[in-house]
Amino acid sequence: MARAALNWGIRDLSSAAGIGVNTVTRFESGRNVTIETIKKIQTALEKAGIEFIASNGGGPGVRLRGSAVARFSARRRCRVPRAF
Repeated sequence: MARAALNWGIRDLSSAAGIGVNTVTRFESGRNVTIETIKKIQTALEKAGIEFIASNGGGPGVRLRGSAVARFSARRRCRVPRAF
């Protein structure tokens, strides 16, 4: 969910966290990774603007911080050509 919120691919997270692509894949598939790896992933996502939120009746989750939403929205804007 966090990667999707940032529109990141596996390689993007791998690069930001300083870990291998296979390590990200292992983590995302629920296989064993070290605590150090989890901390690196969490730190990379938080630096990119992800907030980890506690359970609020619907279970734990993630969201983009306000400043990250603004940056993300600005990148996603595109111009629609006007008809002649």
